[in-house]
Amino acid sequence: MHLVVGLGNPGKKYAKNRHNVGFMVVERLRRGRAMPDFREKFNALFVMSDGVALLEPQTYMNLSGDSVQPAAAFLKVEPASVVVVHDELDLPWKDVRLKVGGGHAGHNGLRSIIGRLGTPDFVRVRVGIGRPPPGFKGDVADYVLHDFDAMESAELPDVVDRAASAIDKVLADGVQAAMNAINTRAK
Repeated sequence: MHLVVGLGNPGKKYAKNRHNVGFMVVERLRRGRAMPDFREKFNALFVMSDGVALLEPQTYMNLSGDSVQPAAAFLKVEPASVVVVHDELDLPWKDVRLKVGGGHAGHNGLRSIIGRLGTPDFVRVRVGIGRPPPGFKGDVADYVLHDFDAMESAELPDVVDRAASAIDKVLADGVQAAMNAINTRAK
C-alpha cells in the first residue's frame, strides 16, 4: 500500500496557483488510473484503489500533516511508502525530481508532514516552479499563491503528466529505480 499525497490549498480561489501543483498531479494520477471520484475522509479528499491511496488535504497547506498522519496511521502505511508531490521553489520551472528525506526548505506543507509523521523519510516528488522573476512585486508567499502565467499554463499539462508518470514509476519499480530514471539529466 502506498499513500500518495498532493499538496495544495482547498477552494476555487487557489485552484490554479503554483502552490497547488500537487493537487493537479494527484488529480491527473486519479484520472490516469481510472480511480473513482474523491470522497471526504481524513479532513481531505481521498480515494483508494488497487493498493494506492490518493489524498488531497483540505486543511490548507500549513496543516497538511493533520490530514496525512491520520490517513497513514489508518492505512498502516510506513513513512517510506508515503509519496508527497509538491511545488519546489529551488528547482527551475518544469523540472520534476524525486527525493527521499531531507529538510522542508521552508515549505510549510512539508514542515507540517515531517512534524506529524515524526520523520522526514518519505518520498517527495518535487515539481519545479522556480523563484520569483526579477521585478516581481511581493514576497515568495505571494509568488506561490499566484496563478501560473500564460506561458507556464501552456506548458503545465506536460509538467503535470511527467510528475504523474514519476509517481507511477515509484509505485511500479520502487523509489531507487524511479530516482535513477527521473533524476538523470539528458546530456
